[in-house]
Amino acid sequence: MNPKEVDIFIPCFIDQVYPHTGFNMVKVLEKAGVKAHYNTNQTCCGQLAFNSGFWDEAKKLGEKFIKDFNNEHMIVGPSASCIGYVRKGYDELFYNGALHNEYKQLQRNIYEITDFLVNIVKVTNFGSVFEHKVTYHDSCAALRDYKLKDEPRQLLSNVKGLELIEMKNTDECCGFGGTFSIKFEPISTAMAEQKVRNALDTGAEYIVSTDSSCLMHQFAYIKKHNLPIKVAHIVDVLASGI
Repeated sequence: MNPKEVDIFIPCFIDQVYPHTGFNMVKVLEKAGVKAHYNTNQTCCGQLAFNSGFWDEAKKLGEKFIKDFNNEHMIVGPSASCIGYVRKGYDELFYNGALHNEYKQLQRNIYEITDFLVNIVKVTNFGSVFEHKVTYHDSCAALRDYKLKDEPRQLLSNVKGLELIEMKNTDECCGFGGTFSIKFEPISTAMAEQKVRNALDTGAEYIVSTDSSCLMHQFAYIKKHNLPIKVAHIVDVLASGI
């Protein structure tokens, strides 16, 4: 399968809240020499429904997702959380079912953007310029489900003007967890406070991550308390200066 031609998957958070990140992903892919196709019929992968216990609804969304991405190309998206779910959660929904072969091939073909850039097309320098101190947040899904850790840091290390400063306890959850942040708001808020405080202690100007959902959660805490730090998706950092 040709890695120089891919289908792009735009998760709900990107589509509805951070569309510029989707456009920037295309910009970064094109800089890497990759042609991007976008199926406008695509919708949610079903992760939210699945994690909330609505498996029938998740299966319907999953069936649509499998049919929307027909495995003609590799699939690339800017969310370790959603793609980690497709790679693992679909086993619970479709194993030995009518779409068994299709979903198994889909799982082999779908990649989070930093994994794709570093390990598939092997491009790690885009001439990006981001003259700021940043600290990196490992989302739970990226670290534990997708097994992603070094690839984002490799890409950030090649951004001109960027200084990466690791925060303490970088592997701890920020407290978002999808509906966890709604059902257990006090705990979720306390976890966000701890994560943001750890980031502030580094002196960084930005918290960077592969997952916009985590960044949105942390930014809500930052904004409410008027704290001197911002958030940025890694795709937006890589697109800076291109």
